[in-house]
Amino acid sequence: MMTLGHIAEQLGLLLKGDANVEITALAPLSQATGQHLSFVAKAGSLSELADCRAGAVIVKGDWAEHWTGSYLVSDNPYLAYAKATHLFDNRPTLSQKIHERALISPHATLGSDVTVDAGAVVEAGVTIGEGAWIGANVYVGQDSHIGAHSRVYPGTVLYHGVRVGHHCTVHANAVIGADGFGFAPCADGWTKIVQLGGVRIGNWVEIGAGTTIDRGALNDTVVDDNVILDDQVHIAHNVHIGARTGIAACTGVAGSTVIGQDCTLAGMVGVGDHLTLADNVHVNGQCRVSRSLTEPGLYASGTAIQPYSKWSRSAVRFEQLDEMAKRLKTLEKQLGALAPSSSRHRGDAS
Repeated sequence: MMTLGHIAEQLGLLLKGDANVEITALAPLSQATGQHLSFVAKAGSLSELADCRAGAVIVKGDWAEHWTGSYLVSDNPYLAYAKATHLFDNRPTLSQKIHERALISPHATLGSDVTVDAGAVVEAGVTIGEGAWIGANVYVGQDSHIGAHSRVYPGTVLYHGVRVGHHCTVHANAVIGADGFGFAPCADGWTKIVQLGGVRIGNWVEIGAGTTIDRGALNDTVVDDNVILDDQVHIAHNVHIGARTGIAACTGVAGSTVIGQDCTLAGMVGVGDHLTLADNVHVNGQCRVSRSLTEPGLYASGTAIQPYSKWSRSAVRFEQLDEMAKRLKTLEKQLGALAPSSSRHRGDAS
């Protein structure tokens, strides 16, 4: 339990009201009670303050007139809420021990205060930084590296030659360093291209559950600092993702594509291979990126949802667009041919 005054001090926020209010947890406006701290992220939610019972809220200064209780002033209440979650972190405490049923190679190097849970396998040549956590049934392949204070959740697989920076989070069942999709056609079908690169993950990176990042064919697949990848994202071989980029669930990025810094890809985006996306490119959900995007900005593609009867007619017409374009060009040529004749007749009449 903390007082509102302590929270204000920790977050560096101005407090208005009773500093001795005891706060036990965070809660949304609609569920908060007298021992909860809540927040208003956008002006559209200010109407909810009338019925809110929170012990205190985080608001912008010019929104405070809508609230009669104690509050913390922030220019960015959502960011302040994000920082406040760290004060109420309820994740299990790490044991800082090696479980007796973990298999650690004698040729692996573990820093101080490392936690390795039951069933984990750490191969030869692996280095794990201080304070890191290797969850149950995690596999860490040969010559891989996990930086200090990184967390690798249960069931995750890191193949050989994978480097994960410090303070990273890799959620359950992610697979990092599997072979990229490399095959050469031959008379008998396909000849596999052995993937000789690795994967390099920067610092403060978050990788969602079930996400897959393939190793490079020759060079490494690279994910730079402060990137966030949602659940079930696929990053193909030799992709390079720039710093502070965020990619939402079920997005797939094909091989050798370069994504710039500070980009966002919304859910279910498909990005083609060997493309380049400039810094500060933002792509709406379910877009198909089939060409390089060389200018920053917001991009969209696809068609809006419709009742099926309308959509089916639109789909038929979409298939007719090429023929319609040809007919339109023909009509334009015919009109162009008629124009001189029409002008001459108009001149004669005058």
